[in-house]
Amino acid sequence: MSSVPEGDPAPCRSESAALSRVKPSATLAADAKARELKAQGRNVISLAAGEPDFDTPENIKEAGIRAIREGKTKYTNVDGIPELKEAICAKFARENGLTYKPSQINVSPGGKPVIWNAFIATLNPGDEVIVPTPYWVSYWDIVLLAGGQPVAAPTSAETGFKLTGKGLESKITPKTRWVILNSPSNPSGAAYTKAELRELADVLLRHPHVWILTDDMYEHLVFGDFEFFTIAQVEPALYDRTLTMNGVSKAYAMTGWRIGYAGGPEPLIKAMAKVMSQTTSNPSSVSQWAAVEALNGPQDFIKPNAKLFEGRRDLVVSMLNQASGVTCPTPEGAFYVYPSVAGLIGKTAPSGKVIGSDEDFAVELLETEGVSVVFGAAFGLSPHFRISYATSNAVLEDACERIQRFCANVK
Repeated sequence: MSSVPEGDPAPCRSESAALSRVKPSATLAADAKARELKAQGRNVISLAAGEPDFDTPENIKEAGIRAIREGKTKYTNVDGIPELKEAICAKFARENGLTYKPSQINVSPGGKPVIWNAFIATLNPGDEVIVPTPYWVSYWDIVLLAGGQPVAAPTSAETGFKLTGKGLESKITPKTRWVILNSPSNPSGAAYTKAELRELADVLLRHPHVWILTDDMYEHLVFGDFEFFTIAQVEPALYDRTLTMNGVSKAYAMTGWRIGYAGGPEPLIKAMAKVMSQTTSNPSSVSQWAAVEALNGPQDFIKPNAKLFEGRRDLVVSMLNQASGVTCPTPEGAFYVYPSVAGLIGKTAPSGKVIGSDEDFAVELLETEGVSVVFGAAFGLSPHFRISYATSNAVLEDACERIQRFCANVK
């Protein structure tokens, strides 16, 4: 018998229809599971979380401490202090050849809120957002939460996990509102060349109703002689409908400081600030002052750090390609690899379970060898998995040896 008397309202609902459409972040879930197993005494190596293992540089930490001591701990302008907006304008001009005014800059408490603010400010029900796969796990669900409809634009290892002009053209409809570009990519590490961006730009010029969000968070983590470009730099005619997003998390090892930023058309930036005025309000004042120092201060540690990541990439790619059933392309940037496990699907893990998917692979690898990775379905493209190599060579060698052993025991 129901405990609710007839005629009374239904019990309190704990989840909205919008929230029921999305899933928790798979990358955070994988990292949390690894932490849980470690707390139980298991010998676990987590390669799930995407953050540099370097410490925030001392001059940046000191700027944050100084801000506290100087009493810069009050509310600020909703979308960023003038000093940080000026520093961001200078960064865009210096590194990307893009000219923005402070009124065209948004500062948010991390990269995710930048995307959220833009989409909640612009999407109506039925509006489509093109999301190349594999994608960073949050893109898809932020679109859903904002009331839009994500549209997958598949890529493959054969295209370097990069969207082609033809692939983009095939997904654009009258309902398309945005396309997301991420270079270098999380999860694949793929980065677009100037010529590849030119091809995409030519398509977008033919569709003036489509906005572009370009996530350049890993801009400074490119390897060899690869030269980074962003799409509004390649095609100035797209400037007025491009939101160029970046942040201090990756290049400056400031993930916990929570500062993301973007440059874009002034009406869009004002709309994003309106969203912030009723949601997060301003980012941390202390973090903003630290970010001013990050952008204006010495930049000489960035290239050496990228060189360290490049060495780690080469180590991981080499060792994974020696694992039975695994194929690992060599990415251009970021600190991720996105190997295929197609050669293991349908085979039997040491536990006796058949590996029917990349999620099965990730679960069995964690249980058998204590290595935590993120399965490819979470990024919209299977059968793959993502490894973050933002850790020491010794840890990476240990992890890759365990993966090799696991794969050798799959029959």
